[in-house]
Amino acid sequence: MKAASDLTYLLAFLGALVAFLGLGIWVARRNRTGEDFLLAGRRLNTPLLTGTTLATLVGTGSSLGAVGFAYESGWAGALYGIGGALGVFCLLWLFADVRKYGFMTFAEEMSFYYGASKAIKGLVAVVLLIAEIGWLGAHILGGSLYLSYLTGMDPTIAKIVVALGFGLYTIIGGYLAVVITDAVQGTILFVGFTVLAVLALVKIGGTDELGESVPAEATSFLGVDALGPVPAVSLALVIAVGVLATPSYRQRIYSARNSATVRRSFALVGVLFAAFAIMPAIAGLAARGLAPGLENPDLAFPYLATEVFPVWIGAFLLVAGLSATMSSGDSDAITAVTILLRDVVHLVTGKLPQAEHMVRYSRAALAAVLALSLGGALVADTIIDYITLMISTVLTGLLVAAVLGKFWHRATWQGAVAAIVGGAAVATIVNMSESMTEYWGYPVIPSLAAAIVAGVLVSIATPRTTVTRDEALRRLAAERAELDVGTDIRAGESEPASSH
Repeated sequence: MKAASDLTYLLAFLGALVAFLGLGIWVARRNRTGEDFLLAGRRLNTPLLTGTTLATLVGTGSSLGAVGFAYESGWAGALYGIGGALGVFCLLWLFADVRKYGFMTFAEEMSFYYGASKAIKGLVAVVLLIAEIGWLGAHILGGSLYLSYLTGMDPTIAKIVVALGFGLYTIIGGYLAVVITDAVQGTILFVGFTVLAVLALVKIGGTDELGESVPAEATSFLGVDALGPVPAVSLALVIAVGVLATPSYRQRIYSARNSATVRRSFALVGVLFAAFAIMPAIAGLAARGLAPGLENPDLAFPYLATEVFPVWIGAFLLVAGLSATMSSGDSDAITAVTILLRDVVHLVTGKLPQAEHMVRYSRAALAAVLALSLGGALVADTIIDYITLMISTVLTGLLVAAVLGKFWHRATWQGAVAAIVGGAAVATIVNMSESMTEYWGYPVIPSLAAAIVAGVLVSIATPRTTVTRDEALRRLAAERAELDVGTDIRAGESEPASSH
């Protein structure tokens, strides 16, 4: 019986992969330039931008991870969704307008704020490329865990299958394939997790039985009594910071048709994701009541899919869960390649790839990035855990540097470096202290405070930037002209930047 169900789950997953691969092949015909392959020609409309952003947001952590977290900490599982929605609304408010500048990467945007600083562009590019490879490895690990559990597949083979699953259609179809498959995966995710929450609630016996098997504090408002007020705020805030400072979300802004499209799409995403927040929490609480003795809380989702519901529902939920992994993995893969070809190659060689070969270079770079991430995932889980933990400490300082640079014209590139280094240093100190970690939960609050202080003080102590923003924009556009990417600002959004 189990062998038959394992085969059903495997066939459902492979069927979904074939469909996504077909979309990638269909889209590949539209990729004529590097801008087409890496940024979907900067033509994304509201439905596509909404779908791809939402699917990326509902990633491994905020869906499957949130179910496992709710299994342990009750309604605190909803903090993932609340933090993500907060991050999207702040991203809309603070940075939606940067679409008009025609940027290609977050490192380029950061360089613009600091007088087209090559030091800032190089530092941010290297850090974020390493981060993207680490995050991509984490997505491969997360997806393989569930695929292996649900189908009985060998864990090593599962990692390879997951990496190839989203890697093939991304390599063939580029960013537009990512966007279209994300929109499909996002729909599957929403429907799947809604079905999961409703059926789990019915199975447990309704709301009166929900939370009966967890400690009383876990059923408090957003699980604040279970986590403590400060750790609860830190959890929501660290998710929000991740949205604000992760380059894959910036990629959505750069590829949109115009700033108005970004605003409409992000507003929709914020509302939908806030509504989604409760679904994984309900599923996790129900799983705790149905199977209170799971050794690994991360298996709460696959337990519900395989042990509680009929096989055909389990197969659908398998596709929904793995859609969360793939929709985040493909985005991180294409973002990593954009950073590599636009920023890191220029940093190392002083030149940019030839425009006529960009599609070919992009596909080769995608294969290399995926192979590197898969290699890390195959060696040891602890390596990926280490990478993701260390890189996540940089995001708070990066966010502070971006906000200071955009809104405070006295900010200097030295101050930006100080914010990134200061925030990372304090986050590392907190992570290494058991007592501080117990108090803060996540180091995001002290890290943000340290980054702000360091960025402001060092900016005041160093010479004011003399390059105007118009000149900085011209310099960056001249670099992009070598790639023939983003040299024309589309949709009439060509108003000049404000000067320092």
